[in-house]
Amino acid sequence: MAGNPDRGMENRGIVLDILSEVLDKGSFVHLVLNQALQKYQYLDKSDRAFITRVTEGTLEYLLQIDHIINKYSRTKTDKMKPLIRNLLRMSVYQILYMDRVPDSAVCNEAVKLAVKRRFTGLKGFVNGVLRTISREKASLVFDSPSLAYSIPQWMYDMWEKEYGSAKAEMIAASFLEDRPTWVRCNLSRALREAILKSLDSQGVMVKELDCLPSVLAISGYDYMEGLECFQNGWIQVQDATSAFVGELADPKEGDYIIDVCAAPGGKSLHLADKMKGTGMVEARDLSYQKTALIEENVARSGAANIKAVVWDALVPDEDAREKADIVIADLPCSGLGIIGKKPDIKYNMTMDKMRELSRLQRDILSVVWQYVKPGGTLVYSTCTIDPMENEGNAMWLSENFPLEPVDLSGRLGEDFDEPSLKDGRIQFLPGIHPFDGFFISVFRRV
Repeated sequence: MAGNPDRGMENRGIVLDILSEVLDKGSFVHLVLNQALQKYQYLDKSDRAFITRVTEGTLEYLLQIDHIINKYSRTKTDKMKPLIRNLLRMSVYQILYMDRVPDSAVCNEAVKLAVKRRFTGLKGFVNGVLRTISREKASLVFDSPSLAYSIPQWMYDMWEKEYGSAKAEMIAASFLEDRPTWVRCNLSRALREAILKSLDSQGVMVKELDCLPSVLAISGYDYMEGLECFQNGWIQVQDATSAFVGELADPKEGDYIIDVCAAPGGKSLHLADKMKGTGMVEARDLSYQKTALIEENVARSGAANIKAVVWDALVPDEDAREKADIVIADLPCSGLGIIGKKPDIKYNMTMDKMRELSRLQRDILSVVWQYVKPGGTLVYSTCTIDPMENEGNAMWLSENFPLEPVDLSGRLGEDFDEPSLKDGRIQFLPGIHPFDGFFISVFRRV
């Protein structure tokens, strides 16, 4: 770690605090990490990159790391002081996966941090465990893909059953790979060429998508808020799979659209952009906190044909019945498709929670389909790869309500011409497709 020698311990202290907040208090890693990076924005880019990598890496490999610690420590992780447990976890990640940081430095910094946090009596324990793991790391062997990819066994077994061994391993491996940030260009605000030129002027690396010209994969930037394009409302952070929702919804100018669980507003803004300032998108969500996120993005984008509304999707809105040309129902889900971005999901999700979410989705869908006018469109989507929440609920919709699947063949270009598109749906799988996991189904009200 270059620069001030105290920076190394200070950076590790920040990581330790983030991990304690996530692992011991149940906070969401993406929120806690973002808050920390904003708080310490004065740090060098390399320092913030270190904090991000060690935080995310420790969480990505948590099951594997605990397995290793338990192999070489007489005191098992579940019996340790929480701070010492997290200190060992983040240090083991550095020893195993960060070649640029010497193992001796990792051990020394961990001991110093233990002393600084008033665990002087455990500095010998911390040092002994870490130096043993450092000596033995070349001989480590993981006897199951679940352990190798740090995925709970029940979850890996489920993927094997649903998708086969080869795809299950590709899915699990993909969650440990580096991924770019996807952004969508607000083409009603700026020409694509101007956006590309602006990004290039700030040294941002850009990868373009043939099937989605308005979507870019960007990397190599310092922080999003520092990009001219973001400040000007020319780009919106939105995963490519999420942008497919707007493409398949296919709004016409002048449409009235209701997005029932819209925060932070990416899909709503995309639809507003596609209507070129005409019509209206009503972006609803459960609380003022959530609609505030929508309003913040709307203000930055400058879109005039969108409004944020606080509304519980489970509560019927009689005034909206049969009024909407399009209803977007991107609903709360298990999130198994975005584990690569939110690794804490895999440790907090259970089969019981997935069943509860599937029931919640049906409860919401049974209300909001009624807002679609005859001949109008309902789009149901999730960011999971769980068939119960996805194909299961899509089939339930067409069996129980006057909704028929829309043939989507050829709508996503040659690269994504899946057979299921004929039946009105597509499941994107991480590792098989170059995106997060995501499910989209499209219906027409009969």
